[in-house]
Amino acid sequence: MTLRIENHFKLASKCIKPMMALEGVIEESSLEHRLLELVKIRASQINGCAFCIHMHTTDARAAGETEMRIYMLDAWRESSLYSERERAALAWTENLTLIAEKGAPNEEYATLASVFTPEEQVYLTMAIGAINLWNRFQIGFAASHPVNASDVPA
Repeated sequence: MTLRIENHFKLASKCIKPMMALEGVIEESSLEHRLLELVKIRASQINGCAFCIHMHTTDARAAGETEMRIYMLDAWRESSLYSERERAALAWTENLTLIAEKGAPNEEYATLASVFTPEEQVYLTMAIGAINLWNRFQIGFAASHPVNASDVPA
């Protein structure tokens, strides 16, 4: 893919600064960093954003996330590797990322509300909205993820 606009971050710096501030506020919330990374990876998988998948799998590993939990994330419903809290966050992520087809069902919300405080629910929902915007920004301008020589098959 060829980047459609050079320096798309710099060109939108007045928009990027508040987005980065939002990310900082979300990180300061009581939501666990690793949980937020799982949410960002899952939304990015659904949206097909290679740039964000690369970034957030790298960040998740740096935060101590295991390779197997990252690999299994696309099949989290069938895996025993995720806690009840993570499952609720991932279900909410999928619903809000695919809101046009899934909506925000009462059953999923009830599960979310059973393991997240009202404040955490708001922060999580903002985090999901933010990663979906980042995905659209990166995909829209065809941003490519970094590639190391060791990543490319011989």
